[in-house]
Amino acid sequence: MTTNYKIVAEDPQFQQELASAGSKLVVADFFATWCGPCQRIAPIFEEFSTKYPNAIFLKIDVDLCQETAQSQGVSAMPTFMFYRNKVRIDTQKGADPKALEEKIKKWYGEEDEGEEEVVVKGHMDLSTFISKSGCECLNESDDHPLAHALSQKGGFLESDVDEQLIISLAFSQPVKLHSLKVNGPAENAPKTIKIFINQPTTLDFDGADSMEPVQKFILTPDDVKEGALVQLRYVKFQNVQNITFFIKDNLGDADTTQIDYIGVIGSPVQATNMSDFKRVAGKKGESH
Repeated sequence: MTTNYKIVAEDPQFQQELASAGSKLVVADFFATWCGPCQRIAPIFEEFSTKYPNAIFLKIDVDLCQETAQSQGVSAMPTFMFYRNKVRIDTQKGADPKALEEKIKKWYGEEDEGEEEVVVKGHMDLSTFISKSGCECLNESDDHPLAHALSQKGGFLESDVDEQLIISLAFSQPVKLHSLKVNGPAENAPKTIKIFINQPTTLDFDGADSMEPVQKFILTPDDVKEGALVQLRYVKFQNVQNITFFIKDNLGDADTTQIDYIGVIGSPVQATNMSDFKRVAGKKGESH
């Protein structure tokens, strides 16, 4: 049994395991010993813990942890739930190994592939929450598009006909934003950035230039170094579905602007869906 595969034997242990996992992906299997499909997928679930070693895999017996199962809205077994920073980010019902692994792959991001230091307590790099199909970049180079700057695995984004860029990032669910990473070379990394949120359509350059932003930055060479964070006015970024960056110029007055990596640090908005909960008559252990 791998060290990232854990049996939750009592209710308090569940929240303890979520807290100790920090920003790591947690995959929780809510099962019952009498459930045939649960028994069949159990060894596959344990194999996944070996295949994805930097995620945490929890087994929760719903009969032993009734309060936890109820609070998480478990109504059928097996149910698999996915968490980061103690926030549930996805759910899958049923014993479908292929679908389960697809969910794991979806949420097992770059921060899980190494032992990356948590840079802001209570927050994480939200790269796995960025919906790539909803992202857009105006004035990007064909050879160096936005996709290159959304990963830290190499490549970069470069502007095309001049130094300006408009970058729109969409999230798969509402998020709260704490800070930014904007990395690039000092000679042509972004300098002046205006930030807008929850725009119904992608802004054009004239509109972005004339509109009042939610926040504006004048970056320095220290701000664009790898590992540097640019802090946002957190109170203004509490329910963000998309974010738009208008990059007006660059640090070195070069003809084009280069971004090696652009990322956002924050956390998903934890919304309570009351349909997930059942009304329960009586106390734990009583028939109902």
